[in-house]
Amino acid sequence: MTPEQQQAIKTHLDAISVILYDNSNPDAFQTLEDIELAVRDQVLTHVTPHIGFFLSAQQPVQKPEESRP
Repeated sequence: MTPEQQQAIKTHLDAISVILYDNSNPDAFQTLEDIELAVRDQVLTHVTPHIGFFLSAQQPVQKPEESRP
């Protein structure tokens, strides 16, 4: 990954973080566990479903199974 691509990812993640924070309830963050659960919920709900899209754009070629002796 090029430095420019790494910077682009950071820039987008920073923007996503702001959006997710704005759509959470910071008053409910009393412990690190509360924060972790809120982040996990937001990521699983809004981010994770879109991560695999780049993989589905190109189907991997399956290798034929090798014969077993």
